Amino acid sequence: MNELRVIAVQGVGLVGEGDDLVTMLLHALDHQGLALETNDLIIVTSKVVSKSEGRVVAFDGTEDHKIALIEHEAKRVLRRRGPLRITETHHGFISANAGIDLSNTLDGTAVLLPKEPDRSARRFRAEIRRRRHVDVAVVITDTFGRVWRQGVTDVALGSAGVRPILDLRGTTDTNGRLLEATEVAIVDEIAGAANLVLGKAKGTPFALLRGLDETYFGEGSVGDDIIRSANDDLFR
Repeated sequence: MNELRVIAVQGVGLVGEGDDLVTMLLHALDHQGLALETNDLIIVTSKVVSKSEGRVVAFDGTEDHKIALIEHEAKRVLRRRGPLRITETHHGFISANAGIDLSNTLDGTAVLLPKEPDRSARRFRAEIRRRRHVDVAVVITDTFGRVWRQGVTDVALGSAGVRPILDLRGTTDTNGRLLEATEVAIVDEIAGAANLVLGKAKGTPFALLRGLDETYFGEGSVGDDIIRSANDDLFR
């Protein structure tokens, strides 16, 4: 029987600059009676990664300052409407307002995206392996909107130990038809599933996903495998 469990990790305190996220995660897992197993996957929200890495800046609350922060974090601005900017970040993410977050942060501050989320995921994974001698995967997530669709969902900003894309091209469907264009964004599906238990205002920055098919584990990164190049993007 195929079964997938996503468990919110409870009891994690507030995160500040320099905090050791792995220590916070492992302490919370121990308190919850959860022991890590091979082929578990840890979901980490990007906000706590940013906070721990010092990606929190002063914000005076004005529209002009907000726009200045957005344009500083953007590689380029694609669209403008009032204070809203649709931007491409230096990572290659297309998002509203360069992913800058003004929610669930101290007054007078704004949280920027992690500088290198794939690298952060690799470090997180390696540190868990060093301390607990178990091989897990890590996905760092954030909330993005979608073109032509209402509502937001979580997507992967960085990953380590899990194949970002399941390439089904060249295989056949249940009727024997050849699949020519099917590539499944595994890490984004994981991010969206995790958000169902993490929520937006529950203060739970970590989730444990268990039961992922072992064939999904492997090498790759969001930056290398998920971001579509300009040459392959019909909308640029």
